[in-house]
Amino acid sequence: MDGKTTTAYNALQSMMFDGTKKPMPLPLSLLEAITNNFSKERILGRGGFAVVYKGILGDEQVAVKKLSNTIDLDEKRFTREIQCLMMSRHNNVMRFLGYCADIQGEMVDCAGKNVLADRRTRLLCFEFLPRGSLQNYIADPSAVLEWRTRYQIIRGICEGLHYLHEENIVHRDLKPANILLDHNMVPKIADFGLSQCFDENQSTYYTSEQFGSIAYLPPEFKNRGRVTFKLDIYSLGVIIYEIMTGKREFSTEEKVIESWDSELETPERDIQLKQLRACCAIAKMCVDDDTTNRPTTHHIIEMFKELGCVDKFDEAGASTPLAAQMDDKASTAYKILERILLDEREKPTKLPLSLLKTITDDFSEV
Repeated sequence: MDGKTTTAYNALQSMMFDGTKKPMPLPLSLLEAITNNFSKERILGRGGFAVVYKGILGDEQVAVKKLSNTIDLDEKRFTREIQCLMMSRHNNVMRFLGYCADIQGEMVDCAGKNVLADRRTRLLCFEFLPRGSLQNYIADPSAVLEWRTRYQIIRGICEGLHYLHEENIVHRDLKPANILLDHNMVPKIADFGLSQCFDENQSTYYTSEQFGSIAYLPPEFKNRGRVTFKLDIYSLGVIIYEIMTGKREFSTEEKVIESWDSELETPERDIQLKQLRACCAIAKMCVDDDTTNRPTTHHIIEMFKELGCVDKFDEAGASTPLAAQMDDKASTAYKILERILLDEREKPTKLPLSLLKTITDDFSEV
């Protein structure tokens, strides 16, 4: 790599261990280098407007999203996505590391004549989430998830969406495929290509643009093109039903409880029944056709808090992964340390003091 690329490489590596650092512009040469020039072997997934590649920085990995060069759409989506991502910093939102907007002149044939045209390359760089999307676990019957993990995922999605709405961001495409999972099954809301940043006093707008997955969109959007924060709430309700039942079909509390009756863990059965009932109540309100009956994210978070003994259960660490209780720097190092323990080929790494304090209970003598 040349000097500029090497400097950016080192800065990106450093950023992965420091959650306080902001996303930065990245040179195309760096993103080409870490993805092996966007080779097919590095493809993690494809969407309607982008391909996602795995980028490798020494012992670390990132995800690099390359937007398609569709006429006009790449520019609009790229700008909108950048705006929303720059505002989003939360444990349940996929961490944004950097971006690249590269324009190069290229001779192309136009009606038999060679003309100089701009070739635009638009890329986004994110943290790498090894467990993939929530959709993989819902769609695959063999991927059995105990209730403890499902509840953690539901709460994490709600926390992430609450943060976005507090920042006046409507995601507009919330679905299991756009919720990624880290080593500890902590959910991260991803893919902000359709997101909209509302003005401070804005709460509604209308559009003729068709977007998103039809099964997760509310009737007011399908019928009138109305977009509000309650659009995301409806999508959230469908997702909660899917996480609980494996299906998008709405179900009664009795049927959901019955389906889980033999799966609940004996020591925490009463707590888990409260969690199931709370999630059923939330999901039912979220998918109400009347937007005024749907809860806000604040209301949803308050409902979780009112579970009382359930929150104490979480605070004890029984259902919340240790890494989710740390700051970004310690959490990243925690995941790397876990990987080293699982793979003897991994090299020793520098560990932050905050991580060592957490895993030793602040060097407790007990």
